[in-house]
Amino acid sequence: MPSSHFRTRRILSRKRKSPLEFGVARAHIFGPVKYGFGDLVQIRKFSLWQRFLRMLRYRLVIPLKRSRHEPEHTARGVMVGVAWAMTPTVGIQMPIVFANWIVIRKFFGWDFHLVNGLAWTWISNVLTLPPLYYLFFLTGQLLLGRTGDLAGYGVFLSLIDGWQNVSLSDLGTTAGWFGTILTGPGASMMIGCVPWAILSGWISYVWSLAFVRRYRARKAAGRLAKSLSTPR
Repeated sequence: MPSSHFRTRRILSRKRKSPLEFGVARAHIFGPVKYGFGDLVQIRKFSLWQRFLRMLRYRLVIPLKRSRHEPEHTARGVMVGVAWAMTPTVGIQMPIVFANWIVIRKFFGWDFHLVNGLAWTWISNVLTLPPLYYLFFLTGQLLLGRTGDLAGYGVFLSLIDGWQNVSLSDLGTTAGWFGTILTGPGASMMIGCVPWAILSGWISYVWSLAFVRRYRARKAAGRLAKSLSTPR
């Protein structure tokens, strides 16, 4: 009789992926990766845009599919995350969402999916920050009646230079960011982001709620069809 130690190691070894399977899994996400077996070699390449879209899918869409909560609960998480993403707070949005989750649950008895809320703040990042902030700035200037003071995109970028480095770990930069928010173009941005945050939050809630419901209904229909087709 083999020892229990040997049996345990043999059982665990069955769960390990082969080099070919590991290469396929890694290429599926990152690419390009060379993988193969024997003389069979395949190179799977993805363009920068394809990798960006795949990263969005794994960060944003897959968590929606894997959520085990009610669709409304999941959709509320997306709504909160997107609403904060549409504010000039890149760098501290995830701590803000986490603080919202704690306060709202404790004092208002309302809840949302925290993981999805944190994930969807990612739609505003270093790449999307300049155009989003410029949109907030123009909207705020128009709402404040400052139609004669609409700075060009290049001038605006010079005004917000360094804002992408805002982080709670860098108190000096963050303090400067708050000062600019109160006295510089940030005031217009904070006002101008409000309608976009409300509109984006509402749209994201409606879309994600429909997406989760449709996905679960399709999955349930597939299980039902499979069970009916299985011979008894």
